[in-house]
Amino acid sequence: MCGIVGYIGQKDATPIVLNGLKRLEYRGYDSAGLAILQDETIKIRRVAGKIDKLFELVSESPLKGNIGIGHTRWATHGEPNKTNAHPHLGSNKDVVIVHNGIVENYLELKDELIEEGVNFKSETDTEVIVHLIELFLTSGLRIDEAVRMAIMKIRGAHGIVVFSKNEPDRIIAARIGNAGGVVIGVGKNEMFIASDIPAILDHTRKMIFLESQQMAIVKSNEVDIYDLNGNALTYEVHNVNWDPVSAEKGDHKHFMHKEIHEQVRSLIDTIAGRVNFTDYLIKFNDLSLDKELAISINKIFITACGTAAYAGMVGKILIEKVARIPVEVVIGSEFRYSDPIIDENTIVLAISQSGETADTLAAMDEGKKRGAKIWVIVNAIGSQAMRIADGYISMQAGPEIGVASTKAYTAPLVDLYMLAILLGELRDSISEQQRRDLVNNLRLVPDLVGECLTREDEIVEIAKRLENMQHCLYLGRGINMPTAYEGALKLKEISYIHAEGYPAGEMKHGPIALIDNNMPVIVISPKDPWYEKMISQIEQAKARGGFVIALATDGDELIKDIADRVIWVPETPWMLSPVISIIPLQLLAYHIAHQRGLDVDQPRNLAKSVTVE
Repeated sequence: MCGIVGYIGQKDATPIVLNGLKRLEYRGYDSAGLAILQDETIKIRRVAGKIDKLFELVSESPLKGNIGIGHTRWATHGEPNKTNAHPHLGSNKDVVIVHNGIVENYLELKDELIEEGVNFKSETDTEVIVHLIELFLTSGLRIDEAVRMAIMKIRGAHGIVVFSKNEPDRIIAARIGNAGGVVIGVGKNEMFIASDIPAILDHTRKMIFLESQQMAIVKSNEVDIYDLNGNALTYEVHNVNWDPVSAEKGDHKHFMHKEIHEQVRSLIDTIAGRVNFTDYLIKFNDLSLDKELAISINKIFITACGTAAYAGMVGKILIEKVARIPVEVVIGSEFRYSDPIIDENTIVLAISQSGETADTLAAMDEGKKRGAKIWVIVNAIGSQAMRIADGYISMQAGPEIGVASTKAYTAPLVDLYMLAILLGELRDSISEQQRRDLVNNLRLVPDLVGECLTREDEIVEIAKRLENMQHCLYLGRGINMPTAYEGALKLKEISYIHAEGYPAGEMKHGPIALIDNNMPVIVISPKDPWYEKMISQIEQAKARGGFVIALATDGDELIKDIADRVIWVPETPWMLSPVISIIPLQLLAYHIAHQRGLDVDQPRNLAKSVTVE
């Protein structure tokens, strides 16, 4: 959720921090600020609202210095106002902090600090941490030791970045639990700190990723990393090959629109290197999967949140159909409370765009504690989920800036399809010819997605018809039931229209009561094994006065005759149809929201990376 950027070096920190925060706007936030050490004094600028207001404030009241930290805040404690915005100073104005996470015992600590005579300026839990650090500094500790002592007193998951005007040659960064990442960028006589890679990618490709329970002393020319007991640790410097241009809108009005159109490339990248079209084999080098393990698997739990969970629902159908392994999909936030039945022959497969989603990480931890093997499908290189998993599949989607996920939905759909084939091959649950056919169908995906994108003008016209609706129902069956869920979620997220996805067969069990001439019904009905059942659903909706928009396969004259409007998609092998069917629904949600004049990339109340429960 919240974003962090820091700099120490020879350059002016202010533009580096501000521009880094701008790169993190996609995470979701409601206030912003930065702190710069200027003339041996910590100077702070904070605003309620968007980054542009912070740029304006700094332009009116400039800051300049070689060390600085900044933050975009999504309110958890206290109103989203200037006072509660980060950074926060200690009482003596010697120490400043930015923080992601929630101090679970902050009320208890706040009472203790008030008894010590501390005067709190904000309503935030973060302020507790900076006052604790200051308290430990009074006993003669160095800033890193004081930070470590403060960390030992707070509960919860945290990402913390701190500096002191009395030790201006260093920034302290710490990560505790799963409150988002802490990345250190290595430059030449300069260092960068961020909660996510895009913030600092313009400056360096060399990255160090802090693990949980680690703290870094970051100087302009060196980094030292310690555990919370003060023991020095070795670390690896990763080379991240993302192109900074990929984090720019280019000719598109919004990142979301750009990312919808990037799906041809992202799916080519997803398939490339994993598929051998000569031998019709699938390979995942980082999954640690062999025949012995595949045969031993008696159950797979797929755990994820939101869009990723809907991808997991498609994965369940694919894996059960092809590999004949029982699969259960459990929402990440419910997994550890569901007392799952797990043993050493269980796989817990997590799906996460950011690799930092708190609920998904907690589910992975729970699975590991119970003896399962942990896999993850993840987009973020070096993320916590990737590092704690026993094996991983990298989505190859590249940076996704829009809060509403698009290419990080279709990429794991293809990853799950390929995983099903690989498991099926290793378990001998499919014949060689079946495997060849399934693998060969992957060739079709980029062109089919591209064909859907060429039909955008048709989607725009339908969006004009629907932009003033108040409610919308999405129906799907079988492998496209999750497509209905995801289509409805996209519309809700960015247009603020009440939309619900339903299994079409459940219509007569309640939802059909909602249908009238003011309730548009979007029916996902391509030529797949559930097609005839979906025809029945269209007729039922029409009989009750519903305005029906059917997503149908090219040339389907039957649906053309009975639906009010048709969204046409090219003919697609049914196991891959969710990848194709979702493209026009992403475009539909986008154009409805755009026509309503809404902030498509940063919808209200939402964040890209949900790092607290």
